[in-house]
Amino acid sequence: MTTKATINRLATRVPGLDEVLGGGLPEFSFNLIAGQPGSGKTTLAHQIMFALATPERPAIYFTVLGEPPLKMLRYQQQFDFFDSEAIGSSVRFVSLSDDAMSGDLERVLARIVEEVSAHDPGLIFVDSFRSVVFASEHAGSPKISLQLFVQQLGMLMTSWQATTFLIGEYFNENDANPVFTVADGLIWLRQSVQRNSMVRKIEIMKMRGQPSLPGLHTFRIDGSGVRVFAPAQHLAAGAAGPAPASLGSRALTGVPELDEMLGGGLPRGYSLLVAGPSGSGKSVLAASFLAEGVRRGETGVVAAFEQHPNRSRNPQLAGLIARGQVGLIDSREPDLSIDEIVLLVLSEVRRLGATRVVLDSLSGFELALAPTFRTDFRESLLGLVTALTRAGLTVLMTSELEDRYTDLRFSPYGAAFLTDAIIVQRYIEVDSRLRRVMAVVKVRASAHSNELRLYEISADGIHMGEMLADQEGLLGGRPTRKPLADRPPPVDLAEGG
Repeated sequence: MTTKATINRLATRVPGLDEVLGGGLPEFSFNLIAGQPGSGKTTLAHQIMFALATPERPAIYFTVLGEPPLKMLRYQQQFDFFDSEAIGSSVRFVSLSDDAMSGDLERVLARIVEEVSAHDPGLIFVDSFRSVVFASEHAGSPKISLQLFVQQLGMLMTSWQATTFLIGEYFNENDANPVFTVADGLIWLRQSVQRNSMVRKIEIMKMRGQPSLPGLHTFRIDGSGVRVFAPAQHLAAGAAGPAPASLGSRALTGVPELDEMLGGGLPRGYSLLVAGPSGSGKSVLAASFLAEGVRRGETGVVAAFEQHPNRSRNPQLAGLIARGQVGLIDSREPDLSIDEIVLLVLSEVRRLGATRVVLDSLSGFELALAPTFRTDFRESLLGLVTALTRAGLTVLMTSELEDRYTDLRFSPYGAAFLTDAIIVQRYIEVDSRLRRVMAVVKVRASAHSNELRLYEISADGIHMGEMLADQEGLLGGRPTRKPLADRPPPVDLAEGG
């Protein structure tokens, strides 16, 4: 009976990267980090190196024809992951510039062998490997070919029991290149500029021996270094909140009459779309939903994509946030991706142990996305809603609608089918006054009211009235007027009408 060889995985501690890699980097693997200039290759390599290097597993970082080590370190020191105490102890920088300038690949290989034999590192980085290739191409006929050089380097790295990284500037992953064939792992970084947004993406094109996550994954470079955003569905898998049974089968909204219309409240784990025109009270209802959760011992999270919920705009919600009972996502980054938004929300959910989430509003959510993601907004919205509800969260979303009186729509994005429940708020004209009306249009797999009810908004929230059909007495015996668009057009006397 044969036994399987065990491959240890090294945790890079780069946020999100280990999940995308499928659990970390295989130890003793031979990896290529490739991409365009400025895409973050060197930053990613340094971040991995400082995370993995120890006195027992030291690292050697070879620099070739790129920037000299002192210049490189000056800029890398600006990142949080940089550890100046590791330089000279667990991290060593070696310049191969003179050797590479000769164009002799054999000489470059001999220098690498010399340094590795002398210091026995567990981690080896060559930056930029592409520079070695250029130097050999411009120096005439080298003593050994590039393919042989790569094969010999790969065999040596394997025999040294070191985890190796070649960093190189490549523009096209379809190029025939011996490095791509020999490498155990191929990590490709991409970037594009659309309007004023910079969108960076990482792809694990190859990682032998483990199930890396396929596709392009967005990442961001900030003061902490590189942050990779795993797919929304993958993030939600480990974010399950309290079991609905432990909280009751329904989440109340804080408006008793509306809870009755919903059939006893919103079922746990459902997504609710509150659609209505400007000023109809969508954000007020969202704040009431979060406040009711707090009253019942539940924390919540609000992602404010339009306006910050400060004291002047929403004192109730601002107070909950100030007391730490509701977490606030108020990112003003101009190039967010759906996966980054999900990560922001779920991180706050985990921090607070939250069970309720409010997204206010979908219009602001669309504008918060980078332009490249807005073209597939419905797909992005589906990913967001699915990820949050899979995590066991009860979600309330608001959507701005232009009230056309006769045109009953629930979302300008055709997204009503994505949600489990829908509440519509509208205006009608009664005796030359605008009045607000509300209806529950849908609660999936649950009985609900079909009433159309008047409501008012005061300093302490939403107050529901009676059914609209029963309002004749309340309105002084005058029948409720039809919506404006249902009336016949006015007579034009100039035409003899």
